Amino acid sequence: MSDAFLAHRPSLFALAYRMLGSAAEAEDIVQEAWLRWREAEGVESPRAWLSTVVTRLCLDALKSARARRETYVGPWLPEPIATSAEEIDPETVSLAFLTVLERLTPVERAAYLLHAVFDYSHSEVASILARDEATVRQIYHRAKSRVTEARPRFAPSKEAHARLLEGFALACTNGDVAGLRAMLADDVVAWSDGGGKRRAALNPVFGSDAVSRLFVGLAKKGGADGHDVAFVEVNGWPALALKLQGRIDTVVAIQTDGERIYAVYVVVNPDKLGRLAD
Repeated sequence: MSDAFLAHRPSLFALAYRMLGSAAEAEDIVQEAWLRWREAEGVESPRAWLSTVVTRLCLDALKSARARRETYVGPWLPEPIATSAEEIDPETVSLAFLTVLERLTPVERAAYLLHAVFDYSHSEVASILARDEATVRQIYHRAKSRVTEARPRFAPSKEAHARLLEGFALACTNGDVAGLRAMLADDVVAWSDGGGKRRAALNPVFGSDAVSRLFVGLAKKGGADGHDVAFVEVNGWPALALKLQGRIDTVVAIQTDGERIYAVYVVVNPDKLGRLAD
């Protein structure tokens, strides 16, 4: 029985993480699914049964999570996780994509992920969500429309992504505001998540001029504080990790098409960086 659960565990975590944007909460959901699995009897399809349990637990968790986020200090960003190319689909686990999913209701998020990312049929999704198939199709198409409207851009390769990221880091380090501005889209947005536990912008910063000045200024302060910069893979794409005394205390990720940077995501909330600390 444990072998069947372990065989599905990676996909269960992948589903829960994409549903919640939190690795810690996803682990809790998967653990709860395991406890329920141990007590289950007569399960004909372990995949369907476990996916149903995880999805419904996530829907319950999202209800309380949304209430907590109403009082969250500043923008809320997904928890970054370390990844490797062999493990995941980089586009559907990216911080950019997970941020777009925040536009959806919990049920829309479940319907979209189950069908578009995890290849469940509409009939299977209907069973998981305990709704009729026609309703599920409507929910999915509504969610798909919202995702398409704000769908993030992706570089053609991780190498192209890394080149923009390296240029971004170099311009910040050199205090090159003009050079950094040239890499940014005119409507670039910078998001900072400190959760009230670290100093961070309380609102998104818009526009290439404001964003370039913001990050050049932050780089100067970071250098004075003795931070080291390392390149790591986070959520499927290269990202910057700022280290203080050998531990990661800031992650900077970008959304880029390989030519311009359209969004910058900065996570400094220590509660979201523990899994990346080394």
